[in-house]
Amino acid sequence: MRIAVTGSIATDHLMTFPGRFADQLVADQLHTVSLSFLVDNLDVRRGGVGANIAFGMGQLGTRPILVGAAGADFDEYRAWLDRHGVDTESVRISETLHTARFVCTTDADHNQIGSFYTGAMSEARLIELKTVADRVGGLDLVSIGADDPEAMLRHTEECRTRSIPFAADFSQQIARMGGDDIKVLLDGAAYLFSNEYEKGLIESKTGWSDAEILAKVGTRVTTLGSRGVRIERVGEESIEVGCPDEEAKVEPTGVGDAFRAGFLSGLAWGVSLERAAQVGCMLATLVIETVGTQEYQLRRVNFLERFRKAYGDEAAGEVQGHLG
Repeated sequence: MRIAVTGSIATDHLMTFPGRFADQLVADQLHTVSLSFLVDNLDVRRGGVGANIAFGMGQLGTRPILVGAAGADFDEYRAWLDRHGVDTESVRISETLHTARFVCTTDADHNQIGSFYTGAMSEARLIELKTVADRVGGLDLVSIGADDPEAMLRHTEECRTRSIPFAADFSQQIARMGGDDIKVLLDGAAYLFSNEYEKGLIESKTGWSDAEILAKVGTRVTTLGSRGVRIERVGEESIEVGCPDEEAKVEPTGVGDAFRAGFLSGLAWGVSLERAAQVGCMLATLVIETVGTQEYQLRRVNFLERFRKAYGDEAAGEVQGHLG
């Protein structure tokens, strides 16, 4: 099953200031702030919704096709993704802009000052999925994740026009989208991903009820945080899957992306929706135990042992053959 993953590609530059921002601010001079903080360290992490999901799928051996835009500084990141089983040949490289970047400084009180540079991500709207499909011999599913908003709309319309099944996954972009755009992006989706809060926001912005939205998509997948995930389809009983036990709760960034990577990999393997959700929850658990969205290691024996403990021998037996 050939799955294309569209979405942002970015790097995070995270710095730590040992003092307190509040101590550096003069109350009557805030209109002319000019400050420079000497930081202790710099942590550069790979990120972006599309890249995170594709990395997880690559770890599971499903060879996803990453579709997004990056800058000329993407070479090292590309090599990393290629090495971890991701097809990066359909990433557009901007001739003038750098890869999207989040730069953030955190002080001793955990206050943060940050900036997000969109950069090359804005050129994702120039990518045509037909070119991608022609290169790989057709697409069975396109996951449309948070990206340049115009790119998300273009990819969705192209999937409809070319009868390519697609998954709608607004994620961080839902906050800036209006109800009309959300309606366009979800109507006819084979899968709709969201967390509980986003689910309510989708309903509020569109004016559609839960039942009305469910009637417009094939499968609605709602992540429930530590309670796992709920899967709903019209006329069928909902499926609820819990999370495996965590060995540690280190850092939650990228957990949702990891779930999607596992779920989409399950679809690629042809297992049931319940099994796909279980794989997603297991992968998400690995991420929450690690600092960074792509720093976890998928050791197959350990993965299967923990998967078996959480979901039983039958579930592990079905997944084992796909993991190798």
